[in-house]
Amino acid sequence: MNTPIQPCLWFEHQAEEAARFYVSVFPNSRVGAITRYGPGMPLPEGTVLTVNFELDGLAWIAMNGASSTPFNPAVSFFVTCHSQAEVDHYWNHLAADPAAGQCGWLTDRFGVSWQIVPQQMMDLFKHPDAAGRQRAVAAMMTMKKLDIATLERAFSES
Repeated sequence: MNTPIQPCLWFEHQAEEAARFYVSVFPNSRVGAITRYGPGMPLPEGTVLTVNFELDGLAWIAMNGASSTPFNPAVSFFVTCHSQAEVDHYWNHLAADPAAGQCGWLTDRFGVSWQIVPQQMMDLFKHPDAAGRQRAVAAMMTMKKLDIATLERAFSES
């Protein structure tokens, strides 16, 4: 896939491992071209330089650098889910420590931050009922993995 803008994740040496892991988690995903370092480059010849991959049709690049800057939550990837089963799937597969997340945010085993968010929550947050929105937000603030039924109950309470 050739798109003008692609997320590029910089790893020290785990680019291929990370790409293959992400492809295993997301549907409609695949690993594409893999390039390797040549002679005289910063890492040993034959080491993976870049991995092009797709996650649910979106093009990504993973690269190995001679060193890397650790990932942090200042950048995260937002995954919109349409059911609790989908939320559970992504949370269970991506979270390095499922108990460490907050408000749908998690960090995977590579240090990359993800937001696993049900579309139903986004719909509640846009609803004209301000009191319901406030209750749903308050419920969300107590959660690690987001629970659609609990958010909808909080919204509907009077």
